[in-house]
Amino acid sequence: MSPVSIRPAPLPPLYAIVDADLLVHHGWKVPKFAEALMRGGARLVQLRAKSATSGDAIVWADAIVSLGTRYGATIIVNDRADLAQLSGAGGLHLGQDDLPVDAARRIMGSDALIGLSIHTQRQLEVALSEPISYVAVGPVFETHSKMAPDAVVGLELIAQAAARAEGLPVIGIGGITVERARDVIDAGATSVAVISDLLTGGNPERRVAEFLAVLSR
Repeated sequence: MSPVSIRPAPLPPLYAIVDADLLVHHGWKVPKFAEALMRGGARLVQLRAKSATSGDAIVWADAIVSLGTRYGATIIVNDRADLAQLSGAGGLHLGQDDLPVDAARRIMGSDALIGLSIHTQRQLEVALSEPISYVAVGPVFETHSKMAPDAVVGLELIAQAAARAEGLPVIGIGGITVERARDVIDAGATSVAVISDLLTGGNPERRVAEFLAVLSR
C-alpha cells in the first residue's frame, strides 16, 4: 500500500464523460460539448480522447479546464497523467492497463482526484488498497462506448463495492441512461458516469438537467 494518505472527497451524483471519439460521429466539437454539459449543471467532467493525437488532446484539455474554472466544475483526464498535469486538470482516471496508481499519485500529488476502473471482485479488493479517490465499477449494463467492452457486472458488483468501500466514492459506469440511473444509485453507487446517453435528444445541456433531476430524488 502507498504511504500517501487520501481522504475521500464527496462527488456530485453525475460524472459526465466527454468522449472525443464518439463526438466525431455526432458533429460536436469537444469543447462545445463540454460547455453544454457544464451549462446543464455537470460539475464533474472527464475528457476521454483515446484516439486523439497528443496535440489535439492538450488543446481540448486546456479548453475544458478553462471552462471548468468558469463553471465551477472539476475536470478529470482519462489515462494521460501528462495531459492532466499540463492542463491543470483536477484529476486523472485510470484503467486496469494504465499507469499504476502509485506512480500516478506521485505525479498528480495528494490533492488530485484519481479514479480506477474495476470489473471484478478481485480487482475491487486490489483497488481498495490503492491511494485512489474513487472506484469506477462497470460496465453495469451493456455498453457500446468501448470497442471491446468488459463483461457486464450488473448492479451486484455495485452493491458489493459500496459495502466494502468504507466511505470511498463508488461510481457506476456502462450503459447508464436516465431511466436506469436511479437504480444504480439505489444499489449503492455515489455517482453515475454517463457517456452515450448524454447525446440522447441532441441537447446535452437539457439531458444533464434531466439526469440531475432524477438523481436528486
